[in-house]
Formats: sequence, C-alpha cells, structure tokens
Amino acid sequence: MSGRGNKNKRINTSFVLWKDWILLSIALMIVNGCFVMIYFSLRKDGITSALLIAPSMIGYFLFISLVLSVVTGILRHYSFSRPMRRLSDAARKIAQGDFSVRLAPLRKDGKKDYVEVMFEDFNTMAEELSSIETLKDDFIANVSHELKTPLAVIQSYARAIQQDKLSDEQRNKYADTIMNASQNLSELITNILKLNKLENQEILPLSAPYDLSEQLRRCALAYENLWESKDITFQADLETIVVRYDESILEVIWNNLLSNAIKFTAPGGKISLKLTTIAGYAVVRVTDSGCGMDEETLKHIFDKFYQGDTSHSQQGNGLGLALVMKALQMLGGKISVDSKPGTGTTFSVRLNIR
Repeated sequence: MSGRGNKNKRINTSFVLWKDWILLSIALMIVNGCFVMIYFSLRKDGITSALLIAPSMIGYFLFISLVLSVVTGILRHYSFSRPMRRLSDAARKIAQGDFSVRLAPLRKDGKKDYVEVMFEDFNTMAEELSSIETLKDDFIANVSHELKTPLAVIQSYARAIQQDKLSDEQRNKYADTIMNASQNLSELITNILKLNKLENQEILPLSAPYDLSEQLRRCALAYENLWESKDITFQADLETIVVRYDESILEVIWNNLLSNAIKFTAPGGKISLKLTTIAGYAVVRVTDSGCGMDEETLKHIFDKFYQGDTSHSQQGNGLGLALVMKALQMLGGKISVDSKPGTGTTFSVRLNIR
C-alpha cells in the first residue's frame, strides 16, 4: 500500500500503513464476529447461515478497515505528518546555517496544542542560535580588530626605530610605544583566554574557607603604585568574612573592578573599597570619583569589547567587565552599578555566604 510519496527521501513510511489496515481488519472481525455469532446462535439454522455469509462478511470487514485506514492516514497527515514535515524542513535549514527560519502557527484560533508549543519552542531556539551566531561573529570581528591595532603600532614603530637619523630621545620614545602596545596585546590575549576558560568551565573546584577581606586587601595593594602615581586617596573598610568561593575566580572580579576604578579616576581623586555583611550576603563595594557613566553606557558595560569612554580605550580592551559578569554568573553572585556622569561610579557585588 504505497499511498502518497514523500519529498524527503529520509522518510520511508507510506501514507496508508499496512499495519493500520491489518489491525483494523482484525479488530473489526473480532468485534463484529462476536455479535454475529451471538445473533446466529439464537437461531435454529445459525451455524449453517453463519458459514454461508462468512466470506461476504470477511470481504465487507476488509473493505471497511481499508476505508478506516485511509481516513486514519489522512488524519495523521494533517494532524502530525504535515506539521512534522514543516518542522523537519526548518530544522534542516537551521543545520545548514540559516538561523532566520521561523515556523508560523497552524491554528488560527490562538489556542495551543503540543504541535503549536513545539513550533513556539523551535522559534525560541532559532532566535537564541541566531543571537549566539551574531555574538560569535561580533566577537571574532572585535578580536581581529583588537589584535590588529597593537600589531599595527608595533610594526609601524619597529620600522620607524630602524631609521639611522633618529635621536636617542625619539628612539627611546618609539621603544616605549612598542612596549606599551605589546603589553596591551599581551593583556588582551590573557583576558581572551580567561574569558574562554570561564565560558567553558562547568565544574568549579572545591575551595577551603578563607578570609575574603584578606584577599581584597592583597588585590588592592597590588595596585598601590598605580593609585599613588595618580595621587589618589584610597580608603578601605573591610569586615572579616569567611567564604568558600574559588579564589582565582574572585581575584578576576576584584582585579578588574579595582583597575577600572583607578583608570577612570582623575589624579587627586578618591577610591573606596568596602566589605560588609547584609542578610547573609557578603557585599563588596568599589566606589570611585571618576567621570561616571550615562544610562546608555550602563546598558552595555558588561558587553564584550564595549568601551563607553573612548578616551581610555588605549588603557584597556573592553573585556574586564565581561569577565566580571561571567565569573559572577558561575559563582551565583550578582552585581549592580550606580553611576551618573560627573559623580563617579559604585560597583556592588553580592555573594551568598550561608
């Protein structure tokens, strides 16, 4: 029983199935046969009459079961095969890299059955895949751009430093520029590797209890030369709080927040570091008296390679806060930002210590 042909060669079932026809025939014969036997058993010539009409009854049952099989095939086609074919075609396009495909709902009354919910979930999946693909493309483009910039500086000044007529002062200046560009390149690669590690790390290592205030103190002292060179007043108010988070991941958070605060604080400004306990959470606040941020910048500060203040673009690569956000997502922590242009910025990190 071949039925209608399928466009997709991977599908090898027919429109009307032999199994349906056989099962329906058997069911009809059993049910109707029982009624016939009961009917003829009440008559004197019951057995003889039953034997005479048996062939015609079998043919009748086979015909009825064939009709029901066709009806079943039609119902299966419109209720299952057709929407599944649409889903299969859309999934094949997704597999080929076309993330723009979407499935329109079948029902016109706005109600949802299992197929409609499946279509809706498929569209959500396609949107997420499209978003991930866009982020990947943007990330690759940004990485390529960020790598080319310091490399171009290094190549340009390396070529210039080979000139014989350069004075010692110019040569030293060009050498310093090459050194700064190479440091920026090294920092960029380090941050990319850190971000990649955090994004692919699923199991966090167990950590022994340690003093969070001591860790913050060590991280802050690592930047002492920087804040002193800018004549920044640094204040710290740290409670003694014991945590069990992975130390290396937390250091990524503190180092990026502290370096950001120093970078955006003008000479003679102030930075404060505070650690307190609030309702079972360790709350770390890093506050600076820098330039602050507007609402549009606040929406994107955790995006990869985003730099709201381009005047400091040569001092970073826009990955620091992306690292902070990813690290906190892994640890189950939260971060909030309070900032306005000209009034400084406060980053608040909350970590569960229960």
